[in-house]
Formats: sequence, C-alpha cells, structure tokens
Amino acid sequence: MATSISSHTGIAIFCFAALFATLAPFVSGVVAPGNPSPATFHGWPSHFQGRPLRPLQLTPRERQFARQFPGHIGRFSDGQREIIIRWVNRPTRRLHPAADCFRGIGYAVTPLAIGHSPQGTPMGCMTATQGAERLKVCEYLEDSNGNSWSDISSWYWDASLGSDNDGWYSYVIAERLMN
Repeated sequence: MATSISSHTGIAIFCFAALFATLAPFVSGVVAPGNPSPATFHGWPSHFQGRPLRPLQLTPRERQFARQFPGHIGRFSDGQREIIIRWVNRPTRRLHPAADCFRGIGYAVTPLAIGHSPQGTPMGCMTATQGAERLKVCEYLEDSNGNSWSDISSWYWDASLGSDNDGWYSYVIAERLMN
C-alpha cells in the first residue's frame, strides 16, 4: 500500500509542477530577479550591420498588432533588406518567432541552418515563400549586456529566469531571393 500512496503522491507533484510551469508565463506583475524595474526604451538604432537605416511605415496588420504589443515595433530598410525591430522590456509571449508571423500571413516556411551576422551573432534563418516571392529571413535577439539568442524560445526562458537587462531588441531581417 505504501508504494501505491507514494506513486500517487509523485504523480500529484508532477501534475502540480506541470500546471505551475504552464501558467507561470501568464502571471502578471511578476518581475524577474535581478530586474527590479522596467527598462526604458532608448529609441531605434540609426544603423544596422554597418548600413544606415531608413524608417518605413508599419503595415496595417503591423499597426494593429502593435496596439497590444508590450513594447515598440519599428520597420526599416537598409537599401537592400527590410528589417523589423521589436523592443521589449520584459519577457513576453507576445514576441512571436518570425516563422509564426510569416505563416500567419500565408507564407510557406522552410527552416535553414543557423546563420551568422557579419559580427558573428548566431541567427535563426528560414526561407519564406508565397507565390513567386521567395525571402530569406533571419532573426536574433540581443540585450544591452552583449548577450544574444538565435530564437525566441531560448530568449524567453532565459529572460524569464532572471537575466539582468536594459530591455531586448529583436531583429528580423528579410531579403528577396532570386529565383
């Protein structure tokens, strides 16, 4: 009988832990350890990977999403590529991977090997195809301490577990591929 009670107790503890892990990201007002106050947005960079940035208007879909986004969203061009920059001051599930966004607007997405920025930062990359349009899309996040992440999920859990920061910038770089 002791084995049966112990087994049930173990299952109950496991279920409680799974429930807690599932609900923890949705608890509001929790501040990560080491981050006692929200970071302040310091504006958009004027250059990206050595090229000057020119601001572009957000699309209607991006403006609609930005209304409920817990941070800032900017859209830019460096003359050859389109760069979406998102800034957040806390871990949030509203910061979606680029693949989810592209799928949501009708693109077929194919993962690529990890790419690297000119500075050597690892980037998650994919191709996004819709009709005749083919894009190479890469993304990464970075903080003011020089840390970077090649995917939203690893950033989210690291940030949720208390990385000290002054906010995070997410970069999504899209460039047209020749057929």
